[in-house]
Amino acid sequence: MLKVNKYSLKGDEVGTTTLPKSLFQVESKNPRALLYEVINIYLANQRQGNASVQTRAEVQGSGRKLFRQKGTGNARPGNLRTPLRVGGGNAFGPKTKDWYKKIPKKKKRLALKLALTERAKEKQVIVLESLEFEKPSVKKAQELLSKITPEKSKKLILIDGSDHKVIKSFNNIPYVKMNKADSIYAYEILNCNLLIITEAALNKMKEVFAK
Repeated sequence: MLKVNKYSLKGDEVGTTTLPKSLFQVESKNPRALLYEVINIYLANQRQGNASVQTRAEVQGSGRKLFRQKGTGNARPGNLRTPLRVGGGNAFGPKTKDWYKKIPKKKKRLALKLALTERAKEKQVIVLESLEFEKPSVKKAQELLSKITPEKSKKLILIDGSDHKVIKSFNNIPYVKMNKADSIYAYEILNCNLLIITEAALNKMKEVFAK
């Protein structure tokens, strides 16, 4: 059985919690290849692809030649829209592009479980009894983290729902990110050094991902 330390809201160790095998003890024939594929697609999907410039066909300006082609001693002229002139179109600039690729549900879910398994193997998972604040308090959030985690380690805190008091308390603390338990991806798990999960969030993960 895979057990991890459990802490109270004050940062005191209050026992242990058993992590579910269906999430934290998962194996695959080629886990690295699967994680590589899923994370690459995930990162590609984060690209907006909004950069765009105007070509000579799109910029404003007359298509008429500025002066006659021969007899002036100058180079052969083009119109105002040529890329060689100031204000003209761009010859090889970026255009809008959609980088989105669909990740198969089974692959995405298996990759998430493999990432959770990796964090559990490295003993980088802890559980909180609860995470509730009467009002937003960065001070209390920092005091809690200082008792249970190293200061300069990347932390991912998983909560159940969207408690704005909690989110505001942790939002501006360096090296700390938050997400809902049912909205996480393998990349987020592998991009942190410590995974902090509330008991409510752990139960939510069992409900959503354990199948």
